[in-house]
Amino acid sequence: MTRARLSLPSPVKGLSVRLLVLTIFFVMLAEVLIFVPSIARYRLSYLEEKLASAHLAVLALEATPDQMVSEELEGELLDYVGAHSIALKRPDRGKLMLMREPPGPVHASYDLRGAGAFALIADAFGSLTSPGDRVIRVVGTSPHQPNAMVEVVIEEKPLCQAMFAFGERILVLSLAISLITAALVYVALHLMMVRPMRRVTASMTRFREDPEDVTAQIQPSNRTDEIGVAERELASMQGRLATALHQKTRLAALGIAVTKVSHDLKNILASARLVSDRLADSGDPDVRRLAPTLVKTIDRAVHLCQQTLNFTQEGPPRLEISRFDLAMLVEDIAGEIAAAQTSDSLAAGPVVNHLPTELEVEADRDQLYRVFSNLLRNAVEAGATRVEVAAQTHNGDLSVTIADDGPGLPPRVRDNIFQPFSGTMKQGGTGLGLAIARDLVRAHGGDITLTGTDASGTAFQIELPRRAKTGRPRRGPGSDDGGNRTRTPSSELRAAS
Repeated sequence: MTRARLSLPSPVKGLSVRLLVLTIFFVMLAEVLIFVPSIARYRLSYLEEKLASAHLAVLALEATPDQMVSEELEGELLDYVGAHSIALKRPDRGKLMLMREPPGPVHASYDLRGAGAFALIADAFGSLTSPGDRVIRVVGTSPHQPNAMVEVVIEEKPLCQAMFAFGERILVLSLAISLITAALVYVALHLMMVRPMRRVTASMTRFREDPEDVTAQIQPSNRTDEIGVAERELASMQGRLATALHQKTRLAALGIAVTKVSHDLKNILASARLVSDRLADSGDPDVRRLAPTLVKTIDRAVHLCQQTLNFTQEGPPRLEISRFDLAMLVEDIAGEIAAAQTSDSLAAGPVVNHLPTELEVEADRDQLYRVFSNLLRNAVEAGATRVEVAAQTHNGDLSVTIADDGPGLPPRVRDNIFQPFSGTMKQGGTGLGLAIARDLVRAHGGDITLTGTDASGTAFQIELPRRAKTGRPRRGPGSDDGGNRTRTPSSELRAAS
């Protein structure tokens, strides 16, 4: 199936535009937070100027002998201040007033003495949201004489107009600052982050489409920041992955060739095996003496071809779950090994089975037979005189230890013991046994590990769940209809393995 080609988003829908919009939004948000105390401060300054102008205007009364002025002059003084009435109170003197008829009743009164920040902010927004035709009374200390109290009655409409004009100036200034800041941030982020990230993304897309194309791999820059580290790590990963894919392609082609050669070679060796059987009936005693050696050599070659074909053709293990006694399975394998020692005169000791007879597991009996048979036979063929099998349970899982007193594994085998075609020390071996055994154990939800090896012996540990994690148990070959365990014939188990 052809995968759709990925395309990078356009600059309008890309990360740069999002950064631009976010920058404008955050700058405007900051300006709003600045505007709230600024408008309250502007209103306070406006009212304090009114109080200062009122103080200067009312001082004109002190220049007259009777502290009175004409109505015409009084009107001019009130117009200069923009107030309907002015009153000045001082502790050491009397009260001075300038007054004319207000256009209506006083709607609100504000005392600037000791007003807190939140009260000033609330009063400022109250003025902005008012109808605009109110008459207000303002009381505060005179800026020119701290011990003098000034009281004025003014119309609120000029104050609201001045506050809205101030807000418009703040808005224009905020927009200008936001756009300039956003443009600078946009250019900086685009050059430092967005463009390098688009380059990395484009390289990843090209590499995904053709991993073996050398030109698709990214060329890291000399940056020392996180993006530079990401570029170098991506280049390293692409190089290793391309090398691995190239090797796997060559190994796949080699595997196909080996499979074809092994298949043809197996047929040739089968014919040679039939001919070699007749050599045992030869009248020449030297021929009869050498015939068994020749037959065994051909059998090992056929077995090698068969193992190679099985490994290349087998898919994931298919399990047939059953409940059976694990100790009985080990006893069957031990009996076969003992019989093989007697017939082949091999110098190897018996298998010591420490598993309890009531140790039942839910697993594929045939597949576990292959696993334990491979480990036990390997130990015996390596020269072990004693192989012990023991087990312990932990949180419902089973841990089986297989330890022998053999000569141990050499380092070259130890490092590749579970790798196909690598982890073998037998002459003519394929190194597939332990690789297949580990695949079978992992198919059951467990694992097999090499826990130790030295001159005193080797130990493997098999972790298995006591109960199958998938599938339903069936009555296995080791159980009869009444639930009593019965021993499966060794010949049947050999055929299954």
